[in-house]
Amino acid sequence: MTDQASNLPEFTVSDLSFSLKRTIEEAYPYVRVRGEISGYRGPHSSGHAYFALKDDRARLEAVVWKGTFSRLRFKPEEGIEVVATGKITTFPGSSKYQIVIEALEPAGVGALMALLEERRKKLAAEGLFDEARKRPIPFLPTVVGVVTSPTGAVIRDILHRLADRFPRRVVVWPVRVQGETSAEEVAAAIRGFNAVSPGGPVPRPDVLIVARGGGSLEDLWSFNEEIVVRATAESTIPVISAIGHETDWTLIDLAADLRAPTPTGAAEMAVPVRAELLGNVADLGARLTGAAGRRIEAARTVLRSAARALPSAEQVFLVPRQRVDTAAVRLDPALRTATLKARNRFERSGWRLAPALRGGLAAHRSRFERTGDRLRPANIEARIERARERLAALAKLMDSLSYRNVLKRGYALVRDAAGAPLRLAAGVAAGSVLDIEFADGHVTATAGPSADALESRPAPARRSGKSRGKPAPGQGSLFDD
Repeated sequence: MTDQASNLPEFTVSDLSFSLKRTIEEAYPYVRVRGEISGYRGPHSSGHAYFALKDDRARLEAVVWKGTFSRLRFKPEEGIEVVATGKITTFPGSSKYQIVIEALEPAGVGALMALLEERRKKLAAEGLFDEARKRPIPFLPTVVGVVTSPTGAVIRDILHRLADRFPRRVVVWPVRVQGETSAEEVAAAIRGFNAVSPGGPVPRPDVLIVARGGGSLEDLWSFNEEIVVRATAESTIPVISAIGHETDWTLIDLAADLRAPTPTGAAEMAVPVRAELLGNVADLGARLTGAAGRRIEAARTVLRSAARALPSAEQVFLVPRQRVDTAAVRLDPALRTATLKARNRFERSGWRLAPALRGGLAAHRSRFERTGDRLRPANIEARIERARERLAALAKLMDSLSYRNVLKRGYALVRDAAGAPLRLAAGVAAGSVLDIEFADGHVTATAGPSADALESRPAPARRSGKSRGKPAPGQGSLFDD
């Protein structure tokens, strides 16, 4: 090793890495780099985005920090040629240099058009531009919602045109129509109008107009963002897009239910002309009146023609009147003849009826006399005496069949507590309250154990023979005569 080499300053790896970092950052504080985005897979879970910029001969690593990424108007996409503005720095952990991007824009109109076409094909494949899903615009909306800048000429043109054609209530949702947050604001406005409940403090629009004045492709780029296109396609309120001039087109025009060439044209499509409607109504009313008059006159003509073919009222009643007169002439003789015939039939019937009436009267008189005989006082008393004798015989028979006569012969009737007669000892439980009826009254008793239960018990000690089989003093026997 030479002396010159030995006199070189000694660096640690970290010292050398950070020295190179300072040197590069001082030499390239800000640069604009053009290249194609490669290896982009979306933001990292941390929110930072990592990818590379390349051309046909070199590759430069790139990073977009989380805070910067959210502010980018143009988000990175794989394969798009862009111009990145930022600082060149190194990453000591892997000994490589990279660009920290602070701004990103497409590399010319060609790159934007390529990106726009690729996005159009992607969204079309999802069916967002299908004609079948487009909704009709209401003929005369009550409320018109407008999504646009509140300070530009666009809103003034729309309000002026609506007032000229047919004044309607207008609700404006102010948004930025250009810039970093424009797309998010427009999408939020469309979804916000759809979230309004009918009948609430804020009226729900019947149709939406999304409008912006003319500009370059970059100026109109917010209306090509997916978030705006998807919000438009999802809207349940019909949407009219009016972005730029007639020659401009954006992806929201394909997703909207109707595209207007200009914001003024959108107002014309939203409402009809009131004066024209009034004129049409007046014209239709006049035509209706004329048609009704002609119809009535035609009916009157037909009625007159039919009336001429009909006979007069005098002619109609001539024949019937003659028939009535003829009948009246014939009626009087016919009545007299009929009366005579009826009188003759009645007289003949009277001759046959008199003997029959006399015979029937005699028979009724005979039955009446026999009945009178039976109703004389002596006959009535005899009938009453015979009825009394039959009643006494029935009373003796009933008394002889009564159970009380059985009780008089020494028997007893046993009833349970409810008064129902008991016929068998098996149905009586020990301890039951019994009512015993004798011939001279009732006795209440309590049932003891059955004879079978007594036999199963041990025999009691025997007493003296003199007392066995005899009732206790003072207790009578049920079987004594």
